[in-house]
Amino acid sequence: MLKSNIGRLIDESPYKNEFVMKYMGISRNTLSNWRTGKAFPTIEKAFKLSRLLGVTIEDLFEYIEEECENEGPGGH
Repeated sequence: MLKSNIGRLIDESPYKNEFVMKYMGISRNTLSNWRTGKAFPTIEKAFKLSRLLGVTIEDLFEYIEEECENEGPGGH
């Protein structure tokens, strides 16, 4: 499962939400969904956003592995 770091990274950047929306060509609702992890940018938009924020694509997200209830440790 992916966890979005976009909101935190924008908050730590010198850019305001309005600038990010205009630069990315997205709506306030879209940015809100990216910030909260309800939706994710396309790969092209993720690259553009990462360049704006001076981070890598991997910095935008965290991958959190979900354990299956039926499997023990180390099971795949």
